[in-house]
Amino acid sequence: MKQSARLIRQLVLAGAFAASSAHAAGLPPEMRAQLDKMFPSVEALYQDLHRTPELAFQEHQTAKKLAERAKALGFDVTTGVGGTGVVAILKNGPGPTVMLRTEMDGLPVQEKTGLPFASAHTQKNAAGETVSTMHACGHDVHMSAWYATAKLMADNRKAWSGTLMLVGQPAEEPLTGALAMLKDGLFTRFPKPDYALSMHDEGTLPAGHVGYRAGPFRASADTVTITIHGQGGHGATPHETRDPVVMSARIVMALQTLVSRENNPADPVVITVGSINGGTQANVVPDQVKLMLTMRTFRPEVRQRVLASIAREVKGEAIAAGAPKEPTIDVKPGPFPVFNDPELTARAVAAIKGAIGEQNVSEMPAKMTSEDFAHYGQAGVKAILLHVGAVEPGKLAAARQAGKYPPGTHSPQWAPDFKPTVTSFIAAETAVLLDLMKPGAQK
Repeated sequence: MKQSARLIRQLVLAGAFAASSAHAAGLPPEMRAQLDKMFPSVEALYQDLHRTPELAFQEHQTAKKLAERAKALGFDVTTGVGGTGVVAILKNGPGPTVMLRTEMDGLPVQEKTGLPFASAHTQKNAAGETVSTMHACGHDVHMSAWYATAKLMADNRKAWSGTLMLVGQPAEEPLTGALAMLKDGLFTRFPKPDYALSMHDEGTLPAGHVGYRAGPFRASADTVTITIHGQGGHGATPHETRDPVVMSARIVMALQTLVSRENNPADPVVITVGSINGGTQANVVPDQVKLMLTMRTFRPEVRQRVLASIAREVKGEAIAAGAPKEPTIDVKPGPFPVFNDPELTARAVAAIKGAIGEQNVSEMPAKMTSEDFAHYGQAGVKAILLHVGAVEPGKLAAARQAGKYPPGTHSPQWAPDFKPTVTSFIAAETAVLLDLMKPGAQK
């Protein structure tokens, strides 16, 4: 660990790519030259990816860019895994196999950051509609760091031993890409890793600050589609109808009591109704309304109980309103909760603290957002997902003082503070990899 921490501390003291001559003076001349030479290409890759985000399972050009760079570093590269996924393997003697994953897909969001390299890109979505695209979740930062970390590892092979497995994963946003890669043989066609690592930018932490949490960290997410069947009619004679709009309103409110009155508040559940569709105009009672919601939990037994309770409430409200037909309820299961292996978390945190300083690493709360990185842990690999702050500290402090939140991920205004954010990404990723793969390490 000391060797790993020393190498990464040199990287960070260099001001992440020689930000100042004073910091760079702590590096050997050859390392300083290596980092100086690397940064323009990393930043150029970031801006290029930011300009041209591609939607889930359409990341053809994105995957090509990552694959070409990994191949140039000496990795054995396979493309098209799970659709558009990339797998790059670098064998460097005996030792464990460690996987570093990055996501590749953007979101159907129109960018409003005003950045000089802002996305004006469009693509057709799954429904065939042309939509604006944006890296509103920071996957462009993740990919840039992934490449830089890969280069540092490839250029410093004497510092580690084992097999490095780089994964460029498609379709994280719809939470389907990890499973697609696994079904396409990610852990059978290629070496099954002993450890899996991924990192994500974070809108609630100052740029460059690493947040961690052992155990359950990100929630499961199930999508529930409910169709309420009523009896349509004239808005002036509601007594002749069975109004599904009113039923849907009562259902929305009833579902909240499943959280506030049936669930232990120490065991979080989130139910969010994100879409209600029904009717055509003001004076017509429609004959059906469709609701779409997500339900998020951390434990499987809570997950099953709440799903059953949702069905109970929906059917009960329909009966109470005299609906002519029972509602239809379709559940689309999402990924399991992300579980950070406690032993691996402790080891990774120690390595990162040694690299970027203890004051820049802290435990953070679990999040109710979801991540299909969970599937790798479910497949029997010790896994860890870490978060890295991406908001300029002054902006974050000012927002908190005003009782507000600055724009976060999935916002059209999400613009990570790139240099300090990518610096900590690279430093943390490389520190963990070097520690897990230090010469003589056992699987």
